[in-house]
Amino acid sequence: MNAAPPPVFPAPRPRNFRDHFGLVLRGAAMGAADVVPGVSGGTIAMISGIYEELVDSIRAIGPEALRCLMREGFRAFWATINGSFLLALVTGIALSLFSLARFIRHGLETQPILVWAFFFGLVAASALFVGRRIRRWSPGKIAALVLGAGLSYVLTIVAPVAPNTAPWFVFLSGAIAICAMILPGISGSFILVLLGMYPYVLTAVSDLRLTVLVIFAAGAGSGLLAFSRLLSWLLHRYHDLTIAALVGVMLGSLSKVWPWKQVVAWHLDRHGHTVPAVEVNLWPWRYPELPAAELVGHTQDPQWLWALVLALGGFAIIALFERLSRPADSGEEPRA
Repeated sequence: MNAAPPPVFPAPRPRNFRDHFGLVLRGAAMGAADVVPGVSGGTIAMISGIYEELVDSIRAIGPEALRCLMREGFRAFWATINGSFLLALVTGIALSLFSLARFIRHGLETQPILVWAFFFGLVAASALFVGRRIRRWSPGKIAALVLGAGLSYVLTIVAPVAPNTAPWFVFLSGAIAICAMILPGISGSFILVLLGMYPYVLTAVSDLRLTVLVIFAAGAGSGLLAFSRLLSWLLHRYHDLTIAALVGVMLGSLSKVWPWKQVVAWHLDRHGHTVPAVEVNLWPWRYPELPAAELVGHTQDPQWLWALVLALGGFAIIALFERLSRPADSGEEPRA
């Protein structure tokens, strides 16, 4: 595999305070998305026009950057890794993760149908707007989309494994999940669900369990530095083909965020509570026909009207986000 062309930093126009504040807000939106199983922070980065710069900035962190630090000092090192850009994004992500984790967990526990409907609208809109970045579709790109959708759908119907809270598995979970977090359409939180680690990690975030968070972050950092190089190479060499596959992944992931589900298998969590293990999607009109105990939300009321409102609201938010992130009178990607 040939190395991808080196990223060019900084941006053509130096970023000012307003630009960096905008990056913090984008980071906050990415952090909010990454808390949710089925929604990806990478999708937000893609919609807001900073995705390629994000991947290249992460890729720049490596031996070459360390040699630059030793030879030329911290300022050159900071410019090499696009440090101001990364710092603004990480600040927004951290603020969002620690402020929203408890709120989102409460929403998923008390109003799952409405919360999942909102997420469904977010993901559907993300797939549409990211897909619009491909100007010319070809049979190869359509095949990549179908392959990505099929792979994503298969992942959504895989039963989660039982949680393993050993430190080595927490580290491994972070390494695997972070790869998904920077891919549009593949949620790191969803990967944690499949690994059985989502409730454990979300609780660690909301309760500030530092030992667990440090181990998880170490795994995430290791996985991120390794995977970003592969992703940067794909985006530079096969940009539209890669984007087409990622759009397919987003479409396939809609199965996971479908609001109306029947629980067909259960398992015990680390507190001894019974929690859903395997779920199947239902049409909302099937809800009154089944026992409430088997349904997500434990109610026979499908709440379809409010669910529709929230799904449209989620779609509108992504549409607005994409509109605001679009540079005026230009087809170029926004840089701030």
